[in-house]
Amino acid sequence: MNATLAELAELTGGVLILPEGIGDETSIRGIAALVDATESDLAFYNNDRYAADLESTRAGALLVDERFPVAGPSRALIVVPDPSRAFAEVARKHVYRPPRIRMGIHPSAWVADGVVLNPQKVSVGPQAVVEEDCVIGDGTFIGPGVVISAGCRIGENCRIHANTVLFDDCVLGNHVFIHGGCVIGASGFGYEKTGERHQPIEQIGFVQLDDFVEVGAGTTIDRARFGRTWIGEGTKIDNLVQIGHNAVIGKHCIIVALCGIAGSACIGDNVTIAAFTGVAGHIRVGSNSLIAARTGVTKSLPEGGQYMGYPAAPIGEAKRRLAGFRRLPEMLSRLMALEKRFKDTEGGPADSRP
Repeated sequence: MNATLAELAELTGGVLILPEGIGDETSIRGIAALVDATESDLAFYNNDRYAADLESTRAGALLVDERFPVAGPSRALIVVPDPSRAFAEVARKHVYRPPRIRMGIHPSAWVADGVVLNPQKVSVGPQAVVEEDCVIGDGTFIGPGVVISAGCRIGENCRIHANTVLFDDCVLGNHVFIHGGCVIGASGFGYEKTGERHQPIEQIGFVQLDDFVEVGAGTTIDRARFGRTWIGEGTKIDNLVQIGHNAVIGKHCIIVALCGIAGSACIGDNVTIAAFTGVAGHIRVGSNSLIAARTGVTKSLPEGGQYMGYPAAPIGEAKRRLAGFRRLPEMLSRLMALEKRFKDTEGGPADSRP
């Protein structure tokens, strides 16, 4: 990276504020966090939790928002509406280098006869397997060790990274990004008790991931018992998430690591589910909801709310409940003291009794 302060301000659409002795042609050669930055680096600040890091930073330039005091700056400031987003723009322009994708089928890969793909416009990596009756769109990358089972339909410009498995009949839209080690379309967890044994229920459905869905490493999405398990357009799923059979996730949702969504749950559009949350089966979560970390969702939730706790409750109610729970030791001590006073009074002289 080698960009002037003036170029960075133009790229981010920000207002450049300079200390004395620093010109707008000063070069910035890198980007870094506040604690790691040097005099030639650009950093950003938009959260008061990092005030101590701001005090000690050596960064030559900072991306800040309109709330930041700019009078008499000690370093170059670029004032923007959203410093984090502006920082990402700089990284994309000057630092990020997209991985090279070599089109073609690696000699060690196995592609069944009759698979529909253009070998000049698709990349199939070492030891990958593509079974019969698959269709793969142009620009798609299939990484090393990936298994694409029979009947899958994969759109254009998808990225399926190493050691991922797509079971039969999965449907991927365009620009779907699947990180390494995912399992998409394994049989759902369904059994019926017959006598003393659990007999598996046949899972004959499929998984559908719409355009621009991203699936984090190690995530598993089960095929439907019948019909489809469906992830809506633009939804982003973090690492190590489990989504059960026939679940439906709406558009543009965020599902953070270590969440579990049980079978036939229905999540609306624009829902954020924070880490370690569990969602029970056969319930609905309304659109535009936010579910805090470590929440247990056991009943359907209306749209537009913010929820936390177990069982899930509106955040205000859940915080009051938690505050009361934290007071239990104090309340127990007071109750025991009152009980002791009562017993002492009952056991004392008659004329001392109330």
